[in-house]
Amino acid sequence: MLTVATVNVNGIRAAYRRGMAPWLEQTDPDLLLMQEVRASDDVLREHLGADWHLAHAEPAIDGHKGRAGVAVASRRPIKDIRIDVGPERFVDTGRWVEADVVLDDGSLLTAVSTYVYTGEFETPPRQEEKYAFLDAITARLTALRADGRHVLMCGDLNIAHREEDLKAWKANRKKSGFLPEERAWMDRLFEAGWVDLGRHFGGDGPGPYSWWSWRGKAFDNDAGWRIDYQIASPELAGLATSCVIHRAPTYAERWSDHAPVVATYDG
Repeated sequence: MLTVATVNVNGIRAAYRRGMAPWLEQTDPDLLLMQEVRASDDVLREHLGADWHLAHAEPAIDGHKGRAGVAVASRRPIKDIRIDVGPERFVDTGRWVEADVVLDDGSLLTAVSTYVYTGEFETPPRQEEKYAFLDAITARLTALRADGRHVLMCGDLNIAHREEDLKAWKANRKKSGFLPEERAWMDRLFEAGWVDLGRHFGGDGPGPYSWWSWRGKAFDNDAGWRIDYQIASPELAGLATSCVIHRAPTYAERWSDHAPVVATYDG
């Protein structure tokens, strides 16, 4: 049995101040994939402890340092690490890291943590960069899957795929995160055989959601978005036994504006 958790921590230091450590101890995942780490290797290791094998892509470009960074922390050994998703301009943005994790039977699982551009909400607008990054992801996933390996991409994709994936879908039809072009990219991904485990195990919806604004009553009213994913290659998806969102019991107990997505795999 393998337990995999993914979460946008919204800054590892802030997450730990708000209570991430007890959740991590209770959940005890074999793999922990994080987005928006916003910290150096040393700071990340200081918070997680010495018992984890770590693959971490820090943002090296000015303007990204305060908001990106992705990581894969593993209880199992990591054989290889890669941060090259495609065009060179994406290499140092802290938005993609691959880790070849050695499982108990000696086989490899390529675990990917990614943080996709928000889009037009960013300043300056980055919607075209978002589309270019999505194209790079498609090409990279195709290449990874070509040799038959198990591949798992986790992260904050900043896209709600279907109307069931956000509460206020009518008001967001022309906004980044729910644009027809973004949703069509996800359609193509799943038509190619990749499996959205959150929807597979989460039922028809609406929800369950994984992100709620800190502002107003969004969390209390469950006015959220499902933008955090575990997307598995078809063979790996066949081994999945569950996928749930760890929504905090109350607003006061939240340690990020995102909730972790936790899946278990058999074999």
